[in-house]
Amino acid sequence: EIEAKYTKKMQVLRDELDLRRKTEIHEVEERKNSQISELMRNHEKAFSDMKNYYNDITLKNLALISLLKEQMEEMKKRENHLEKEKADVLLQNRQLKEPLQQAQEQVSELQKKLAHHDKDKEALMNTKARLKVTQKELKDLQWEHEVLEQRFSKVQAERDELYQKFTKAINEVQQKTGFKNLLLERKLKGLLSVLEKKEVELSEVFAASNLEPAALSVVSHKLEDVLNSKNATIEDLQLQLARACKAHDDMLRTFEAKLTAFGIPLDNLGFKPLASPVLGQ
Repeated sequence: EIEAKYTKKMQVLRDELDLRRKTEIHEVEERKNSQISELMRNHEKAFSDMKNYYNDITLKNLALISLLKEQMEEMKKRENHLEKEKADVLLQNRQLKEPLQQAQEQVSELQKKLAHHDKDKEALMNTKARLKVTQKELKDLQWEHEVLEQRFSKVQAERDELYQKFTKAINEVQQKTGFKNLLLERKLKGLLSVLEKKEVELSEVFAASNLEPAALSVVSHKLEDVLNSKNATIEDLQLQLARACKAHDDMLRTFEAKLTAFGIPLDNLGFKPLASPVLGQ
């Protein structure tokens, strides 16, 4: 009885456990099916999104390919156009090469002219500056010239006055000097002539008289004293004549130097200054 009871309880418990197991299995299967369904929906949604995404990418790529094709065609057209323009430009370059070379040569020549122009301009400015300085110097020189002309007129008047005074003085001095020299020369010639006569007479007296040697010696000494005295007088006269001639020559040289300093030629004197006579001539 107890065993039956426990067996029944065991059976009941086994049934409950089995029912619970089945319920739990059913719940697990429902959750599994629900999760599977959700995963499938998610997968389908992700697949749909991916499909739409790649479809969009494909469409965009197709549109981009089409656009790039159009751009390539446009670029080819532009390239052809540019090639044509390039050919035209090369042709123009070949045609313009010679004028360009000529223009470059002209530019080089113009640059040289510009450099020369700058130098000429600088030289012109320097010349203008020097011209201003020269004009100022010219004005100063003109003023100095006027002053010098006035001074020259004054000096010329003084020169004429001195010239007249010198002419008058030289005439007077020449007259006096010439007269004095003439007197001295005549006096000297007279003394020499008398001396010669006295010597001749004395020689004749000595020859005619037969004086004794002692008397002749005394007479000779006296005669020598007289001759020495006369010779001293002659030397004194010659010295005076030499001094007068030297003074005359010095005065002539001074007069000529003054005339030269004042710019008066010696030919304008109107007379020729007398030269000093040389002694013995």
